[in-house]
Amino acid sequence: MKSEELRSLQAPLKEKYRVNPGEAMITLRAQGQIGEGVTCRVDTGKALVEAGLHPATGGNGLAACSGDMLLEALVACAGVTLKAVATALEIELRGGTISAEGDLDFRGTLGVSKEAPVGFSSIRLNFDLDTDASEEQVTTLLRLTERYCVVKQTISNPTNVDVLHSVKN
Repeated sequence: MKSEELRSLQAPLKEKYRVNPGEAMITLRAQGQIGEGVTCRVDTGKALVEAGLHPATGGNGLAACSGDMLLEALVACAGVTLKAVATALEIELRGGTISAEGDLDFRGTLGVSKEAPVGFSSIRLNFDLDTDASEEQVTTLLRLTERYCVVKQTISNPTNVDVLHSVKN
C-alpha cells in the first residue's frame, strides 16, 4: 500500500471523527467458552484458539498460554502500527521482525508468594528492521509506532477493567 492510498482510506474516517467524536467510540469484543480440562476456547474471528495453563503452572503445553497470547497481540499490533506509520511517512521497509518477551514469576499466579507479582514484571518489545531509512527517520517511526500502538499503550497505561458476572442456575 502506498502513502496516498492509506491517506485516502483514512481521511474520510478522520474527518468523520473530528466532526462527530462519538463515531470514533467503538466497543471491541472477545468471547470464550469454557473447554475441556483447564482450557478456554476463544474465537479470534480468524481461528479458534484453545488457551490453557502454561507448563510452569501445570499445563501440558498443548494449549496456548494467555501470557504468550498477550505478547503475540503486542507484536501484532506493533507490527501493523509500524507498517501504517512507515506507509504514512513514506519510509520504505524491506522487511523486519518484531519480537516481544516478558518476565513472569509464576509464584505470584500460583499463590506461592504474596510478594511475587501476578503478571509480567517486565516486557521488552524489539524491532529488527531492514531499511535504508536514516537514524532520525527510524527514531520517528518507532516513536510514533509506540504512541499509536493500542496494545502497547493499554499495557503501559493500564485501563480500568470492570469484572462483571452472572450465574445460571
